[in-house]
Amino acid sequence: MASDLEQLELIRTQTLALIADMTAVPKPSYNIDGQSISWTDYLEQLQKTVDWCERKTVGEDPFEIQSQGVT
Repeated sequence: MASDLEQLELIRTQTLALIADMTAVPKPSYNIDGQSISWTDYLEQLQKTVDWCERKTVGEDPFEIQSQGVT
């Protein structure tokens, strides 16, 4: 089973692929029989998903803090 970090990285990768496909061949927003399809809103949601994944993975990376005491 994949770790949480691996799952977040997979979600980010898949979402970036969707964004690449959408922006390569942009589609217009439209309404059909009262149903609204907004590609702009969908793209915005995908970008928020990427941002969320990046914020989550930042907490997973190891880091080091150096400090110096003053006497």
